Amino acid sequence: MQTPKELTPCLTMSERTILVWFRNDLRIHDNEILLEAIRKADKILPVYCFDPAYFVKNASCNSKTGSLRARFLIESVAGLRKNLQVLGGELIVRIGNPAVIIPQLAEEYHVNEVYHHREVAHEETEISEKVEAALWKIRLNLKHFIGHTLYHKEDLPFPIKDIPDSFAVFKKKVERDSDVRPCIGSPETISTPQIVDAGELPTLGELGLEEAIDDPRSGIRFIGGETAGLAQLALVFSNGNQTNTTKNQRNLPVTDHASMLSPWIALGCVSLRKLYWEVIKHQHAGNNQQTNALVLDLLWRDYFRFMFKKHGQKFIAKNQTPDTTEPDLNIDTAFESWKAGETGVPLVDAIIHELNATGYISKQARQIIATYLVNDLKVDWTKGAAYFEEKLIDYSPASNWGNWAFIAGVNDAKESRYVLPTKPVAELETKSDFIDMWLPALVVSH
Repeated sequence: MQTPKELTPCLTMSERTILVWFRNDLRIHDNEILLEAIRKADKILPVYCFDPAYFVKNASCNSKTGSLRARFLIESVAGLRKNLQVLGGELIVRIGNPAVIIPQLAEEYHVNEVYHHREVAHEETEISEKVEAALWKIRLNLKHFIGHTLYHKEDLPFPIKDIPDSFAVFKKKVERDSDVRPCIGSPETISTPQIVDAGELPTLGELGLEEAIDDPRSGIRFIGGETAGLAQLALVFSNGNQTNTTKNQRNLPVTDHASMLSPWIALGCVSLRKLYWEVIKHQHAGNNQQTNALVLDLLWRDYFRFMFKKHGQKFIAKNQTPDTTEPDLNIDTAFESWKAGETGVPLVDAIIHELNATGYISKQARQIIATYLVNDLKVDWTKGAAYFEEKLIDYSPASNWGNWAFIAGVNDAKESRYVLPTKPVAELETKSDFIDMWLPALVVSH
């Protein structure tokens, strides 16, 4: 809503104002664009846009962003606003197209420049390009920062175009020849212009979604925001142990699910460098299996982001060779059964039930159901990737689509990321709470 002319904030022409456009960097700590804006400007204007493009209907007639993920996002934006207010600042919240809202706010508040963190996946980069073009029309610059990777692009031992496509080679060279930068500080105070209408946080209904329902079988309720994320980070390393794991994850390997930090990492509520240096600090505790797994996961995140930067959409381009084999099952029916957890395979169904109920499953669980969908049901992997996009509260474009393409064998990775189950999925057993009481009816005969 346009601010009436008589209420337009009064700014002296000598003041320099920088608009900080928050996206997947919803934190105060270790946030370069925030500190740099404070250093370079007299006033900063923090802004977050709930872009309707992320809440449109997908091919399954569901929202691209499901209720659980959207609730976590709203909570995270609320947490950012609260933390900014503690420092004397404020966060402007709007619902709408950033390419329209950002230039409007820039003109209203006499902004001199706009800062944001660069993204790599095509939808996110397209949004940035539209905002940049709109700002250019009013003679404003959109300055890009790189803040979503563990290793800074400038510190890599090779230019982006020469990054090894093999993860093993990438990992070896980066760990040998590059260093992780230290975390930068947090601001002590924030000065914003006089903000007339900061805007209200949207409800799920206003985003076109139903209310999120917490399943009683879930052992953890993810609450969005930097404060909750840092609390979880502290819990991970309390006494060298992570104790806040759900019952149905006890028998899975120690990877990122042991920390359960990925939802906060996905939205930038906790920075990768913050997690990395906490790992380094606590390695002496002796749980090297956990700490090594955490660092490995951070490297995989970097790898997928840099692969998207290097290859663009070609990194996940499907093989165009037509598949002449006839599937044993009707593909649509098979996919619907997979989504509903009605495949008849107890472990697969339990994992899907957990995903649908909580918005979170372990990395090993994701690999199992993705492999089953692609290799056993012969369903197009992009359908599974889009379903994860809707359901996962820790959805991150590069990691999600890169992992699915990796499992489907369509990108340039040279080795498998995963240790596959030693038995066929259909023969694996589980005691998960997400297997219904009628489990015996689901047992597959061999």
